[in-house]
Amino acid sequence: MSLLGRTLPPAAQPVAFLSDVHGHLGALEVVLAELRRLAVPQIVVTGDLLLGGDAPLATWRRLQEVGARCTKGLGDRALVEVDPESLRVPAGASAEEQERLARFRATRDELGDLVIEQLRRLPDTLRLPLIDGAEIVAAHGAPRDPMAELSHDLDDEMLRILLGSEVADVVVCGATHVPFLRDLGDQRVVNVGSVGASPAGSVADYTIVRPRMDGAEIVQDTVRI
Repeated sequence: MSLLGRTLPPAAQPVAFLSDVHGHLGALEVVLAELRRLAVPQIVVTGDLLLGGDAPLATWRRLQEVGARCTKGLGDRALVEVDPESLRVPAGASAEEQERLARFRATRDELGDLVIEQLRRLPDTLRLPLIDGAEIVAAHGAPRDPMAELSHDLDDEMLRILLGSEVADVVVCGATHVPFLRDLGDQRVVNVGSVGASPAGSVADYTIVRPRMDGAEIVQDTVRI
């Protein structure tokens, strides 16, 4: 099967959707504890898993321990495709730019070749059939274009343009760090926000989909970190 997309078995139990952990293990642990409390057995993470925080390797191992199914985000793609030796700090670079480059190199070194190869093998999209016959597609951005972000400030027409001919009842994404849910009539778009980089501050976002025969229930929430 192509790594561009992958289909999971049909879901009859609740599924948690997370995104943009960015290597922040502490925030991830808080969310995982909340999901255990809520008895949510399955986790899908829509990319930007490791780059940005101070615990990229431990974050990856924790996601593997809980059996999280993950798609590839732009940060994950950069870790796979960009040779850190080719990166140079431009003259006059700000302290922030220098720190980002140092963080990228340190993350790449900490993960090592094995984890980098595992990131390379992550699909761009995951499809999840539900017991009522509906289907969820999960991706970091728009399913047909990982670079296109589905953000809360887009109107319905632009969201439809970005979705194009995507066939799915529910589109789940991340990337923008701002959660929202939009009903487009024949589709629902759910941005699940961010676990590790929420603009709201010391909170982590998560979304739970509860499959039902009369249509899935979608609940978005946050937890203090």
